[in-house]
Amino acid sequence: MDVDRELDVRGLNCPMPILKTKKALAEVGSGQLLRVIATDPGSLRDFQAFARQTGHELVEQSHDNVEFVHVLRKK
Repeated sequence: MDVDRELDVRGLNCPMPILKTKKALAEVGSGQLLRVIATDPGSLRDFQAFARQTGHELVEQSHDNVEFVHVLRKK
């Protein structure tokens, strides 16, 4: 999947991945895709809740039990 921006938040725990994602989304245009790579297992739930609360679309989530990848489309 082609994304417009990638954000590496590996090694950071809640709430830092979400806070850095909010900042990164503010820097991309409406409809653009942001891929976030995290190592916090809680980020799966956190990004689902973040998308519901903010209206951004959670396009994809995947993981290999070490890294968790979230792709968001800015509203």
